[in-house]
Amino acid sequence: QVQLVASGGGLVQPGGSLRLSCAASGYTLDYYNIGWFRQAPGKEREGVSCIGKDGGVTYYADSVKGRFTISRNNAKNTVYLQMNSLKPEDTAVYYCATTDDYYSDYRCQNLIADFGSWGQGTQVAVSS
Repeated sequence: QVQLVASGGGLVQPGGSLRLSCAASGYTLDYYNIGWFRQAPGKEREGVSCIGKDGGVTYYADSVKGRFTISRNNAKNTVYLQMNSLKPEDTAVYYCATTDDYYSDYRCQNLIADFGSWGQGTQVAVSS
């Protein structure tokens, strides 16, 4: 069974850090661009970051540049999102997703949420 599992969310104070993980089972992530997206209550899903197949390229939303870092470990079939200097506005459910078709590089670069497979999401809450 093909599955993406996001984990690592939780409650953290402003200025704190969390590391999210996205692990795949049933298939290898080597051939996919991997994106992180988030959705806050009452808001549309937005792109946060994306990493290319070999990890050579990374993209970030302006709102998280300099604070979040995406990385991947293909040997562990896992992608990470290190989130530092968290702010209350980062509060959302975070999802990881994969894309590998003809438009995958375009989607990744522009953080377009039209990815093929999605994980179940992990809640991040930033509050004092």
